[in-house]
Amino acid sequence: MTWRMMIVMTGLSLIMIGAAMPMSNPSPQLGDPLPGLTPDELARFTQGKAVFSRDFTPDTGLGPFFNNTSCAQCHEDPVTGGAGAFNQSDVDVERHATAGDQPTCNELATVGGPVFREKTTGPALPPIPADAAVHVGLRATPMLFGFGLIEAIPESAIEANTGRAGGRAARLPNGQLGRFGRKATDPDLPTFVTGAFATEQGVDVPSELSPADRDLTVDFVRFLAPPAPLRGDHEGRELFHRLGCAECHVPAFVTTSPIKALDRQVVHLYSDLLLHDMGPALADLCKGVAGRAEFRTEPLMGLRARTRFLHDGRALTLESAIAQHGGQGTTAATAFLNLSRHQREELLRFLKSL
Repeated sequence: MTWRMMIVMTGLSLIMIGAAMPMSNPSPQLGDPLPGLTPDELARFTQGKAVFSRDFTPDTGLGPFFNNTSCAQCHEDPVTGGAGAFNQSDVDVERHATAGDQPTCNELATVGGPVFREKTTGPALPPIPADAAVHVGLRATPMLFGFGLIEAIPESAIEANTGRAGGRAARLPNGQLGRFGRKATDPDLPTFVTGAFATEQGVDVPSELSPADRDLTVDFVRFLAPPAPLRGDHEGRELFHRLGCAECHVPAFVTTSPIKALDRQVVHLYSDLLLHDMGPALADLCKGVAGRAEFRTEPLMGLRARTRFLHDGRALTLESAIAQHGGQGTTAATAFLNLSRHQREELLRFLKSL
């Protein structure tokens, strides 16, 4: 086996991550499992994909309130495990709503919040109280590629960036660190997957879905390979750092995991997984420990596979998404707008290589 020294750029500094790192195998395609899985892990990935793609009915636990009948019906673009589609016949955008703001955020759980389901197998939900200070936000379905690597990033590595560009860790009431979800509401994949079954399909674990099938689904998501970055443009990469984009979109982390295929891996995340104030124009709802204007830095890993941008898909181009950064992202957005046409093209070429 050939070994090499690997260096990871985080922000504007270089961090040595060790000499005992194996040369990477040929890059997997979107939807493929991680390289290096054991036969048992690969079998669990395959079985989990079947549960992920299973269509539920009212007889098998669907409802009474739901958005779709299977996980795969929302995570289908460009392959199973991907983002939600944006086309005339299938637009996977959810409506979320909460009332008030931190520290007394009301997630409207008694009336169907914070994720309002569009379909029902039974009676309608009770109405939202007329006097509630309700704020509504839309959410585009995210890609799940590389989520197992995100789960394997040590909390200490995430917290090490706290305060940089004003970011703060989403420390949840139970003491865990939130890292999944646009508001960093979920600390790990079992929580994320269990919540998705309950919210999106009305399927409860263990009464309507066995813990074993839930765990298989978790392993399907956990073992989805990340999109491998392409050879990026050097000038665009330099601009990304010079403009301050890397202050929040931290290029890479190194994982720690008892699972060999997930251990000591460099994950090209381009996110600090911290909450940042993005300003009043993007503010929508409070959720978890995040205020209305706070969002977890969106990972740019796999950016080239996306067709719509920002948390609700409102931006049709990368240029628009960057320009709409407010709050703690204003400085970088302004610097981008002040670039020459050639420099903008170089930066966008780099982003489209991720």
